[in-house]
Amino acid sequence: MMNKGKLGSVGVAAVAALVLVVALTTGVLAQGMGPGRGGSGMMGGGRNIGPGMMQGSVVTPTMPLAPAQGGNGGFGQGMLGMMQGNSGFGGGLGMMSRGMMEMMGGDMMGMMGADDGEPGVDPGPAPKRLTAAEVAKAVDAYLAQNYNNPDLEVVELMEFEKNFYAQVAEKSTEINAFELLIDPYTGVVWPEYGPNMMWNTRYGHMNGMGGMMMQGWGGKGIGEPTADTPVTVDQARKNAQAYLDARKSGLTIEEDTDVFYGYYTVHTLDKEGNTVGMLSVNGYTGRVWYHTWHGKFIGMVDGM
Repeated sequence: MMNKGKLGSVGVAAVAALVLVVALTTGVLAQGMGPGRGGSGMMGGGRNIGPGMMQGSVVTPTMPLAPAQGGNGGFGQGMLGMMQGNSGFGGGLGMMSRGMMEMMGGDMMGMMGADDGEPGVDPGPAPKRLTAAEVAKAVDAYLAQNYNNPDLEVVELMEFEKNFYAQVAEKSTEINAFELLIDPYTGVVWPEYGPNMMWNTRYGHMNGMGGMMMQGWGGKGIGEPTADTPVTVDQARKNAQAYLDARKSGLTIEEDTDVFYGYYTVHTLDKEGNTVGMLSVNGYTGRVWYHTWHGKFIGMVDGM
């Protein structure tokens, strides 16, 4: 009887310890899984990021920085973090946004079973892509809702396999303000990933942390946002072409260079002179970041 009593006490203690561990673990996980404005889930979404577990997660583009530009990585490249969107962006995906999945370089939608449906059930016709006019209307609505600034206008609209791309500029200064992506099926609009978020010193998500951010990139504090940066247009173009040459891509950069606050963006061309994609160069460090998320180029939208 004494042995049974001792064993019973040990069993009760073990169960109590297990319950305590589960309770503590649940509390920690619950604290980390805060909702985002664009929909609940660990990644959050929308314009305000919730305190989710994955906030600040690292995503590295598939084309790293050129060795000549200071090695791979860099603060901007390693900090894509949240792939923010319009108010409803990512709401239907829960834990991960569609943009984050695309940046990971694989068919994450398929891996998660989002595209499969039930076995033996006809999924119906494929979704229809929006027209350029419908996309332009969606961008105008986005600008009106989020900025309501008559000084901003769309100066370029491009269609890619995975998204539309819009370039917005200031009328008064003729300086490019920011870059947008548009879902080609839903018309949802959100800020472009990468340089537009991390290097844009006026409209980007780090514009209030200029000095500290540039120190993290190995540069000096930037002070007041400006398009007049230490890295000139000529040097930026040299860095861009060196980046492409180092990868034996066979691509060249086009003659025009788009100037933004804190960085440059330039289109890339194949041997026949056809547009392939684009890359950006940091105006303070000279680092290069290729835009890997567009997919195949389809065409320019006239009238911009």
